[in-house]
Amino acid sequence: MRKHLPLLSILLLSAITASAQENEEKKDVDFNRWSIDVNGGINKPTTPFANDYNTATLSPFHVDLGGRYMFSPKFGLKLDVGYDQFTEGDDSFAFDTKNYRADIQGVLNLGRALNFETWTSVLNLQLHAGVGYSYMEFDEEITTADNDNMVNMILGITGQVKLSNRVALNADFTMINNASQNYTFDGTQLNPDARGFDGTFYNATLGLSIYLGKNEQHADWFVSSAKQDDLAELEKRIGDIETGLVDSDKDGVADMFDVEPNSIAGVAVNSQGRSIDANQNGVPDELENYLTQNYGEGAGKSGLANSGSANIKDLINGGYVNVYFDFNSDVPTKHSLEGANFLIKYMKANPSSNAEVIGYADEIGNADYNKDLSLRRAEAVKAIAVQSGIDASRLTVTAGGEDASVNKDSKNARQIVRRVTFKVN
Repeated sequence: MRKHLPLLSILLLSAITASAQENEEKKDVDFNRWSIDVNGGINKPTTPFANDYNTATLSPFHVDLGGRYMFSPKFGLKLDVGYDQFTEGDDSFAFDTKNYRADIQGVLNLGRALNFETWTSVLNLQLHAGVGYSYMEFDEEITTADNDNMVNMILGITGQVKLSNRVALNADFTMINNASQNYTFDGTQLNPDARGFDGTFYNATLGLSIYLGKNEQHADWFVSSAKQDDLAELEKRIGDIETGLVDSDKDGVADMFDVEPNSIAGVAVNSQGRSIDANQNGVPDELENYLTQNYGEGAGKSGLANSGSANIKDLINGGYVNVYFDFNSDVPTKHSLEGANFLIKYMKANPSSNAEVIGYADEIGNADYNKDLSLRRAEAVKAIAVQSGIDASRLTVTAGGEDASVNKDSKNARQIVRRVTFKVN
């Protein structure tokens, strides 16, 4: 990792510079750009040390303070200063070293680059890397070493939790490599490998990002209106698919593939969800078999007319044939028009019959409004029948108002009572 740290830092800084140039051409003022980052935690220097010198596995004390500017929601620059104190561990000779640094870093907002907004609005991840100046100060009572002046390369990753539009909680892990470190971290010995990036220590911190500016959101969390529209469209598509996969009539064919999504329960359907009616007499074969078995040979095979009509009439008057509506709508759902078609076929097969078209609403809302809504639903179904060739004089409409027969707190139960049903004579 140490060998690749300078290259990673240079690449990230180059990306930031390119983003800044691009941003000059496409400025977006809908987000705040400035933040103050404050962190504190622990450090762990690993090398170089003189023999018999080391620190505790997790060694306090570390603090850092930074100012960050985001050119865009994906890229920014950060100027920060840090302080670390290195002291001896349990099995080490005593020493006390203070390390100071100042760095300029590029920041890549991975959350926006990787579209975190598609699955979370409160978690984020950032990568930061850069270069800087640092020096170490040694305890004069322990060593005669002079202060050690160095350059450093820094690379870290920061997890964020959004607390509000003004504050985010940070958890950061950073590696720092010092170049030309002349002394060991304990300050008691010259570093034999002082020319390379061989002075390595790590920081693990918790802190806060405090966002500045007049806009509602900071670049860390900003999603453009175009991307928000894309997300909304994606959510709508997913919602449509979920809705389409519902099997309203429980016939084993999802509504999105079901050409007859209100088929009678228990009646066999084909692969398209349509009730099987081999002789095309308007009665599903299984229902026809039921009528034949219970009411005689003519009841099933005669279809909707003649000797079987009395039994079809019982089905209609018994509430087995309905037209359904969405909430607060007087337009029949396309899946339930088969109910109107069932009535139309019956009345055409029985020219002397008349029908009462009765509308209902659920209990949500004002009772007077629901009464009017139920009437409009009945009139809508009557209009369909008239347009299909049934004389208007054979149809009367009734406003049934609210149907209180189901639990009004159940969404599915309310769907059942938002309907038009029929009474024929």
